[in-house]
Amino acid sequence: MTEPLSTSQRPFRPTLTSMPTEIHLLIASNLTYPDALSLKHANRHFYNLACTGIKLKIEWLIERRTLHLDCPHDKGCELGSDMKFCRGSVKLLMERRRQHFECETRPGGRGCLIFGTKICTHQKARLSAKQQFKKTYRILFSKLGTLLWWLCLALIGAGVSWGWMEHQRRTIDAGSALVMQVNETA
Repeated sequence: MTEPLSTSQRPFRPTLTSMPTEIHLLIASNLTYPDALSLKHANRHFYNLACTGIKLKIEWLIERRTLHLDCPHDKGCELGSDMKFCRGSVKLLMERRRQHFECETRPGGRGCLIFGTKICTHQKARLSAKQQFKKTYRILFSKLGTLLWWLCLALIGAGVSWGWMEHQRRTIDAGSALVMQVNETA
């Protein structure tokens, strides 16, 4: 029977953070803009090491253009800072990248743009219209959906109440106008 190794007996397995800073700099200098940005925000140590400067942003935009992928079309694209860099459109492109949305699963296509393989095995299958409807239906009738239904019911009740009060106000206004007209003729 073998006993589990204690922490002092286990073999040392280096991690990215345990490597020297020189290796971090070497790795960070070979990353594309999305990867460098992700590394930059992964750890405080890497924030100062990963460079996401203008040159890297332009290289990324050119690479996307040559692969015939969507590019930010904002006229207000400021290359100076990551936060101002094409604002919402870059965030959407990064989200699509994380989901392997731009990768291709068929042989001979672009392949996986993240891992550089010929076929992307990480891409999730897209839902058909029927599956999307079922998913939406499940959400609407889940616990969150129940809350939304109660909120809709309350809004409908408030709308009906407001409409009834408006109807009563108009009826009273019409009645008082009729009384005034009768008083004038008498």
